[in-house]
Amino acid sequence: MTERGAAIDTITAVRIAGPGREFLMDDEPVDIFIADGRIVDIAPTGALPARGEVIRGDGAWAVPGLWDNHVHTVQWALASERAPLGHLESAAAAAAAMSGVAPLPDGRRVGTGFRDALWSDRPSLDLLDAATGDIPTYLINADVHSVWLNTAALAREGFRSDDGVLRETDAFEISRRLNAVDAAHGDRAMMRAGEQAAARGITGLVDFDMAWSAEAWPRRVQAGFVWHRVEFAVYPFDLDRAIGAGLRTGELREEHDVPTPGRGLVRVGPLKIITDGSLGTRTAACSHSYPGDPDNFGMLTVPSDELFALLTRATGAGLGVAVHAIGDRAITSALDAFTTTGAVGSIEHVQLVRHSDLARFARLGVVASVQPQHAVDDRDLVDRHWAEQTAIGYPLASLRDAGVHLRFGSDAPVAELDPWHAIAAAVSRTDDAREPWHPEERITIDQALEASVRSSVRPGEPADIALCAADPRTATGADLRSMPVRSTILAGYVTHIG
Repeated sequence: MTERGAAIDTITAVRIAGPGREFLMDDEPVDIFIADGRIVDIAPTGALPARGEVIRGDGAWAVPGLWDNHVHTVQWALASERAPLGHLESAAAAAAAMSGVAPLPDGRRVGTGFRDALWSDRPSLDLLDAATGDIPTYLINADVHSVWLNTAALAREGFRSDDGVLRETDAFEISRRLNAVDAAHGDRAMMRAGEQAAARGITGLVDFDMAWSAEAWPRRVQAGFVWHRVEFAVYPFDLDRAIGAGLRTGELREEHDVPTPGRGLVRVGPLKIITDGSLGTRTAACSHSYPGDPDNFGMLTVPSDELFALLTRATGAGLGVAVHAIGDRAITSALDAFTTTGAVGSIEHVQLVRHSDLARFARLGVVASVQPQHAVDDRDLVDRHWAEQTAIGYPLASLRDAGVHLRFGSDAPVAELDPWHAIAAAVSRTDDAREPWHPEERITIDQALEASVRSSVRPGEPADIALCAADPRTATGADLRSMPVRSTILAGYVTHIG
């Protein structure tokens, strides 16, 4: 039996779904031949002799290795150590839940994933203090744009807040501190998380961890991380350091004395710039105010002139950019900056888009990096807090029809890191018994797969392949969410055997 870590030479008797299938005449099984980490030939099953180490597909469906194009890796990896709060329906319930959480070894209680935008009560310092006492207690919003701390936690971190809630920049600083575990702890968590990702067909991700990852990822690979490819981002606070180190987007980050299959996995990603808030925190920068709060249009956290300067500097240094922009006002500002500077890269999230901006994405070549699961997770928030907006909420088909290049991700841990959830949300626009939410924005399964991969199953392409037990092209939305992945292959090496 083929084992994890084996170098594969032949995959027999598989059918191809997703990019690469268009080169085949029918759905008859084929054999895939691999050498030096790449696909070198594809032939009808049995037409050529199988060679070397063989995986027997037995009619499985082969898709290109899947990517998650938006992950906060360390926070995602540490989420299993924190109390889950996403299921709670009030501030009182969240505070009560935290009272029973055991402190971590550093003495802090940490909960994650609360969604207060639909709560009938509001977070307050008195409420949390009454439930948690003098143990420093931290509750992280699902979108990470706000955190709720008790008095002991505020004192420990040196912050002040009348209601205990910190938002945007202050919230990100708290999150960075909570994620700043020692390197060995973080690396062990990443090993476990990487293995879980491989089990869902992941062969690559873009890391938006708010830390200096240029040393962390080569260190992890040196220690045996072999689960997927990584493109790591840098943030404006590290831009000088990145330029001084000569980092350029797309370049391989050197790994010394690393045995295959670890070689060539880590590359420099973009400069990440957060230009507005979020829907859940009611800080996404919008054209119309939030209901019941006529002075609140959200916030642009990076002024236009500063954004132009950052994009200009990044472009001159050979760095692409990934601009976080959720509200329509922030997206217009970001597109203006791309237009003026000639920068290349993506806009992340793209949750509220003016009709006039759809075509601008395509003309500028700006990638729309979106998280389809957010559309179904946030549908009730949108109906309440964006009911008066006139732009398009969570567009997919509208962007695709305008010629925009889509890339899918999860924003993990905001949503579960599972590419099949993103694919299912994109083609069904629901994940429960309710009717599809804005079904006009659904896209086809072939289009969803295209947005979830970076390669295709054909000769000359990387041998990054996921073998599925069912045909994604005929699966329902629910079936896609539970898609069984038999094997995952990265550069010709097995990273998962189901």
